Amino acid sequence: MDGITAFLDKLGGIIWGPPLLILLVGTGIYLTFRLGLIQLRLLPYALKLVFTKNQDKNSEGDITHFQALMTAMAATVGVGNIVGVATAIFLGGPGALFWMWVSAFFGMATKYGEAILAVKYRVKDANGQMAGGPMYYLEHGLKMKWLGVLFAIFGAIAAFGIGNGTQAKAVADVMNQTFSVPHWVSGLILVVLAGMVILGGIKTIGKVTSFFVPIMAVFYVLAGVIVLVLNVGLIPEAFATIFKYAFSGEAVAGGAIGTVIRFGVARGVFSNEAGLGSAPIAAAAARTDMPGRQALVSMTQVLFDTLIICSITGVTIIMSGIWKDNPDNLTGGALTSAAFGQFLGSAGPIVVSIGLLFFATSTIFGWAYYGEKCFQYLFPNPKILIYYRLVFIAVIFVGATATLDVVWLFADVMNGLMAIPNLIGLLGLSGVIIFETKRVQAKIKEEKEAAKRG
Repeated sequence: MDGITAFLDKLGGIIWGPPLLILLVGTGIYLTFRLGLIQLRLLPYALKLVFTKNQDKNSEGDITHFQALMTAMAATVGVGNIVGVATAIFLGGPGALFWMWVSAFFGMATKYGEAILAVKYRVKDANGQMAGGPMYYLEHGLKMKWLGVLFAIFGAIAAFGIGNGTQAKAVADVMNQTFSVPHWVSGLILVVLAGMVILGGIKTIGKVTSFFVPIMAVFYVLAGVIVLVLNVGLIPEAFATIFKYAFSGEAVAGGAIGTVIRFGVARGVFSNEAGLGSAPIAAAAARTDMPGRQALVSMTQVLFDTLIICSITGVTIIMSGIWKDNPDNLTGGALTSAAFGQFLGSAGPIVVSIGLLFFATSTIFGWAYYGEKCFQYLFPNPKILIYYRLVFIAVIFVGATATLDVVWLFADVMNGLMAIPNLIGLLGLSGVIIFETKRVQAKIKEEKEAAKRG
């Protein structure tokens, strides 16, 4: 077993190495310039769409723009926003946060492109619900079904690790360390809660996440803003430190600039999942009259996830100085807790614990949908889907109560492999993305002119 663990660990390091990270960011850069910096030009309109109620009532789809965004946010806003950021700073130094921002900026264009293709090539399944994502645009758009099958296999398996077991373990650990709740009790509560949500399908997941995610995000962001406001004098120095270390090559775990960039980009991708192909599965379920409209909503996910939530975690850690004066070698959630504790006293670790609890639980909901859609693509018979859901729910308890490194390492490998066929699809269908962008821009212009005429 140790041999298998070592092999998977090495394989994961290879898959998540520089070539894939360069391809991920490179795709974002390519789409950014082909789309004319769309993440800046149309961001105000995209944010308006996010918070517009009763939109596209007569369009095809299962859930609203907002519910689709919140489902995707539920899946991506997880332990990476608290643990991943701290790990990036611990290993790559403060400069890693800058490279997280860079990957997120270009990742917005990637996320936009994924969502356009997901809506463009979505289909109705046997239950009359929308099904879409990389497997469908690889099959129907790129005409390479074998790549779609590979993506679906990787996604269906990866869901049990990144979106299930590791999140359940994080919840159980937090509940045990902070509130002395036994791991099995946390596992049982998670199974019951997740079961009620997951068995209801995307409409239930959409309703729950649209209520749940904004509350958890606002709670954590508000705590972070309080820290920043009360210590506003430390902010300029924190940003100066970030920029200094971003280009100096002074990483905590190594002296090369490549180390800083690697950990910043890698943790940024882990956080917002831009390019992995997961979020467009949720985007495909949205009610929308044209692919570009939902794509604009989807790209704001990276803004909220990395540029806001991750930044709050990172800046707080850097302001605290603990990243540098760290005799106990604290990393992950412990480093974030110590940083918040320095500014908020005993309330700091509790804030981080509750944030981690909510973030990890929501990720389970979002990834349950991703995994089942990948499974459904491989096995279209709707009667079989219930078995995937039941196994997914059962694994929550296993994840909360046991340490299965081999399973999680295998899922991590599958998660990295998801990105490869998805990026091939994005680059191969970039012409479709451009065409649909021109369509939605023409529609927006037409609507603005109509509004002026009154």
